Amino acid sequence: MTAAVLALVAVGLLLAVAAFILPAGSTVEIVVTGVMLACLAAAGIILLFGDGVAGWGEAWWNVLLLVSGGLAVTGGGPLTTSVLALVDRGNTRSQSTQQAGEVLRGGALIGALERGAVFGSIVAGWPEGVAIVLAIKGLARYPELRSPDQPASVTPQAVAERFIIGTFTSVLWSVTCAGLLLSH
Repeated sequence: MTAAVLALVAVGLLLAVAAFILPAGSTVEIVVTGVMLACLAAAGIILLFGDGVAGWGEAWWNVLLLVSGGLAVTGGGPLTTSVLALVDRGNTRSQSTQQAGEVLRGGALIGALERGAVFGSIVAGWPEGVAIVLAIKGLARYPELRSPDQPASVTPQAVAERFIIGTFTSVLWSVTCAGLLLSH
């Protein structure tokens, strides 16, 4: 069981790195991200129907900690861009959440830091840290979300949608990755 879980999470991490390299929002990225998500789900199912990580030796648990932490930080970016690409299908250019990236600069780096902080908070047993991370992000992004000086190529609704969808996807992904470590 330990080997299967570690292998699935490691394959998920490799797929996350591959998806990170692919063009954002491309069909190939969406497919690779879906397989990455399936690897994490399979690892979770194995842990759910087994004994979780309760009987694991400390060394193997530490390996899972490092690999799932890497997956939380790295995999969340491609997953978020894939979700945003799926949301954008059929939208006009001004409604595009991809175009809203012009307003919300630094989203990839902020998202990676956010996922790392959320993952660390959950694994450390301090879920209140998630609220602090989200509060800081919301306060820091508020001026951009409410600025009247947004480019004409994007609607304020698209900017707000990108912020909300991106944040929820990112946080849910990192919490799910952390959940592997907390299974008993």
